[in-house]
Amino acid sequence: MTDTAPAPRARFAPSPTGYFHVGSARAALYNWLFVRRLGGTFILRIEDTDEARNRPEWTDGIISALDWLGMAPDEGPFFQSAAEGEHAAAIEALWDSGTLYACGCTREEIDERTKQRAAAGDPTPGYDGHCRDLGLPRGEGRALRFRTPDEGVVPVHDLVRGDVEFPQRALEDFICVKGNGKPLFVLANAVDDRTMAITHVIRGEDQLPTTPRQIMLWGALNAAEGRDLALPAYAHLPLLVNDRGKKLSKRRDPVAVEMYREQGYLPAAFRNYLALLGWSPGDEEIVPIDTIIQTFRLEDVQRSPAFFDIKKLSHINGVYIRALPVEEFVAAARPWVDPQPGEWAPGGWRDPDTGAPAVEPPPWPAERFDAGTFAAVAAVAQERVSVLGEVPELVDFLFLEDAPTDADSWQKAIAGDEVAPRILDDALAAYRTCPWDQDSLHEATLAIAEAVGRKLGKAQAPLRVAVMGRTRGLPLFDSLAVLGREETLRRLAAARSRLAPPD
Repeated sequence: MTDTAPAPRARFAPSPTGYFHVGSARAALYNWLFVRRLGGTFILRIEDTDEARNRPEWTDGIISALDWLGMAPDEGPFFQSAAEGEHAAAIEALWDSGTLYACGCTREEIDERTKQRAAAGDPTPGYDGHCRDLGLPRGEGRALRFRTPDEGVVPVHDLVRGDVEFPQRALEDFICVKGNGKPLFVLANAVDDRTMAITHVIRGEDQLPTTPRQIMLWGALNAAEGRDLALPAYAHLPLLVNDRGKKLSKRRDPVAVEMYREQGYLPAAFRNYLALLGWSPGDEEIVPIDTIIQTFRLEDVQRSPAFFDIKKLSHINGVYIRALPVEEFVAAARPWVDPQPGEWAPGGWRDPDTGAPAVEPPPWPAERFDAGTFAAVAAVAQERVSVLGEVPELVDFLFLEDAPTDADSWQKAIAGDEVAPRILDDALAAYRTCPWDQDSLHEATLAIAEAVGRKLGKAQAPLRVAVMGRTRGLPLFDSLAVLGREETLRRLAAARSRLAPPD
């Protein structure tokens, strides 16, 4: 953009027909980054005209996910269904200019003629222009088709893919208005972009085949309305693929942004990772958002598909978690450990900052949770998680009435270890009198290990499972110091009682 060029206006225009797809989130992010660098406007337009598939909760999910990611729109949300007047006026203008014509063909008739052409040696698929010159009047059940020129090309000047040309002879007379009078996506989109003065259309490359249609419609609307509105610049982003190189699918891949939010990915980390799906500022994986904004260029976006790697996302998220000040980690983890961290609203507890539904509550009642207890182990928990959803399993032993039960851990560390009874007995004796701090507990346990001829780590296993329920988790002595002497002894005694009594 030059100094004299107007500030860009880019729109993110999702359809609320399901969970918020990570590919849609990446498209929204690239729109947002583009206008942020250039001082432009990020617009949210909800394309809600598919009444059979739209649901209010999907719309709410889009809005709350953008808020969660720190990408609230500058304008909107606008709803495509509210622009019926503009759509109707455009339809009338195109009809009056002769650009649209009525078509009464059924899908079955079109398919049958396609078969006949193929049998005669013409393999060209699609609509054959059967009704183009019949002069049929408009009416219920008759779609309105665009009269595509027979010669020439439609050039698409794409900021990502370069120049792409579409021969017009290969483009069928496409439907713009359904038989019930409602505009299809291709027409409504073009009209809305004109109404909102959109300067840049940034979207997935799966929408590239519709672009020549929208370009032709744009020119036809300029002629029909006697205006000369500048065509938006287009940028089609590479697809996101899974580890098999297949396009991410809602049916087989974890693609819902809401799912990642509920698992405990940080919005800054998620946004950082999304930015790297098709673009990179260099060799670094962890990039501050200000740096991303300053360096992002649509011309630098790659053309090849981008692999959505959950392992890499989790790694980046872990780095972000460990970089948080402990008090911020405590606040971020609160929804996963506090059974009632939000504010009550119809439908359940909600996050007080974003209004998003709170995550699944932890497996302990509200009265057993203590914020101070969690804060006491937060620093060591922070070093051991890649997502916040992993925190409850690390700290559940502090808030459950008894140690959690893990059959494999019990069998491996206690029931299947002939020395475990003695370790438990010795710990019961030593822990009754030793000072109750990490260093003293470490020293006492080291003496127990030496007495049974084991290294400290091996001797800790029965104690860890008896008190914390699992062979892995937070550091033992940090955990015991917070759990307290009385509860530690009670759990050790309970574990010992499950074994055969000593000789």
